[in-house]
Order: sequence, then structure tokens, then C-alpha cells
Amino acid sequence: MEFIATPARVHDQPTRQRVVRSILVEGPSTAAALAQRLGLTAAAVRRHLDQLLEDGIVEAREPRSQATRGRGRPAKAFALTEAGREGFDQQYDDLAVQALRFLDETGGDAAVREFATRRVSFIQERFGDVQEANPRLGPAEVLARVFTDEGYAAATRDVPVGQQLCQQHCPVSHVAHEFPQLCEAETEAIGRVLGRHVQRLATIAHGDGVCTTCIPGTTQQVSTGSTPEEKKEQVTQ
Repeated sequence: MEFIATPARVHDQPTRQRVVRSILVEGPSTAAALAQRLGLTAAAVRRHLDQLLEDGIVEAREPRSQATRGRGRPAKAFALTEAGREGFDQQYDDLAVQALRFLDETGGDAAVREFATRRVSFIQERFGDVQEANPRLGPAEVLARVFTDEGYAAATRDVPVGQQLCQQHCPVSHVAHEFPQLCEAETEAIGRVLGRHVQRLATIAHGDGVCTTCIPGTTQQVSTGSTPEEKKEQVTQ
């Protein structure tokens, strides 16, 4: 990832890029969390965050919950902006959009959906190999590994209804904004390899902070789970 820097700031770039990538992989983070994660002082992290805010690479967000933290104001979380995401593997977005527009005009929606299905064929093709190489991983964790290898920075998290597959980065988010068939094909592929219905709760392509897919668990887990509204609240922003 490249940032435009003045000569006086050039020496800061490697560390600043580490801050940006950490937010990309882990999601919106406080300065304290970044400092602990990267082995930096809180003051150093805040200095880098101030510059990234000025450059429009990150934005400060109010905490989702202001539950009791003791005295003082709750710490803000820092998330990547659209400009911050653009530095990660999206140089060919315009060309891809033009190509899909041409495909849509000449072959219609069916042609776009066929392309979208073929694009995500890596999910089914690699799932078995990754699962065999990592027998201790659960199916959702195997999927996260497959997606991460393809540049999605994916991870899983447990929720009352089962698990969520969270993708902190989407290499095709700009294209998927105009062609949601890409997201739909991805969701369908996830359901196929897991052998169950899954639900996409949020997508980066439509302005959410993370692409989040709900993977229902057992009947017992679902019976003690949340309402659809509560599930939406569990999505990482």
C-alpha cells in the first residue's frame, strides 16, 4: 500500500502502514488496542492516527456501546475510510466494472451471474484441501483461511445463533457495489460448502465496515439465540 508522504514523514511510513493493515485485518480499533497489538506506545500510535485522519485514510467512530467503563469518555475506534481501502488491490476496479457492464449488455443478468459463480469457484475448490491440511479447524474457520488466502482478511466469531464469518477486506467491493451478483454468488458458495443455509448480514460493498455472514449452529444454539434485530446488532462495523 502506498501513501503520499512529504520527505519529513517518509521514515514514518512502514509503521503507519502497519497501523493501517492492523485496522484492515482486525477491524475498527482503539489507539490502546493498536498500541498493544503492534508493540508501540500509545503516544506513537496516536501520532500516526492523527496523520492518517488528516490524510483521510482512517476515520474516528464513536463506540457502539457506552456501557460502564468507569470515569472518562469512552475510547473512539478508528476504521478505514473508502480512500484507505482503495490502497489494497483495487487498481483495476474501473476496468472490471466496464467489463461487467459490457457482459450485462451483451449477455444479460444470466451472463453476469455465471461469471460471478465462476469467480468464487476457489471457495469449493480449496475448501477440501485446506480442511485436510488443518484438521483441527472447524468448517467456518477453514472458510476464513480460504478467504484470507484470497485477500479477504477473514476471521470467525462465535455468536448465540452459531458463528459469523467476518471479512475485513473485499478485493472487489467497488465492483460489487454495482453488481451485487458477486456478493450473492459468494454467499451461495459458502452455503454449498457448509451444506446449510447461511445469511449475509452486511457487506463492505454497500457501506458496512465488514462483510458478515451468519452461519447458523445447532438447533440448541439457535433456540437460545437472538432475534433478527439483535443479530444485526452483532455485526462488526
